[in-house]
Amino acid sequence: MSTPDDDAARLAATSLPSDAVGLLEGLTTTRAVRRYRDEPVPGEALRAMLFAATRGPRAEAAKKLIGDGARRIWGSKRRDDGYDTGSGQLDTSPKARMARTMQHFVDEFERVPVLILPCLVRYRDPMPIEGASIYPACQNVLLAARALGYGGAFSSWQFAVETELRELLGIPDGTFVAGTITVGKPVGHHGPVRRRPMRELVYEDSWGHPPDWAVDPPGTQFTAAGPREARDPSSPRR
Repeated sequence: MSTPDDDAARLAATSLPSDAVGLLEGLTTTRAVRRYRDEPVPGEALRAMLFAATRGPRAEAAKKLIGDGARRIWGSKRRDDGYDTGSGQLDTSPKARMARTMQHFVDEFERVPVLILPCLVRYRDPMPIEGASIYPACQNVLLAARALGYGGAFSSWQFAVETELRELLGIPDGTFVAGTITVGKPVGHHGPVRRRPMRELVYEDSWGHPPDWAVDPPGTQFTAAGPREARDPSSPRR
């Protein structure tokens, strides 16, 4: 039976696993995954995602604390945004599907295999652009998870319980807890990321005027969500 020292020595001599997903495929298919299989994520995969995984002794308590905050926030959003009204009453509608997924996510939060709290140690006063380094790092974690066949989701559930979380984990003052990342093996499968058509998002020379080259590739799937104030009248409505 190997010892922890043996495992550490083995990992120190082992290269990262090969990336089975190309960069462009990863960028276009790394969507939020909120349903996970009830199976652990091996240390080798965590190492590849984070290069180092630090597990505190109070991880389960942190999951419970953040899960409580997640359920409160989602409960208010579900009510305030009318997820159970209008098209939300149709089981097959996107709104109803999202409500079911989110409800399952918060109800089973304590069972997620991995919980990551990305933190930024401030060396100057808070400023609007301070997320310029921490948030790309969060996306890299999700992309690395995707490359290894895992799925993840980024949320801000921790804000609802930040005071208690800081006390529980001993997070020092001056450290910004940027978000909550959950990771696990997807129950379903990775699929296309759905966004608004490019012509509603990319402008050239002046606001509201999409360039001629802003054409989505064949087979692109779109979402009906998002603001439409700046939509070009000629763009497709889906």
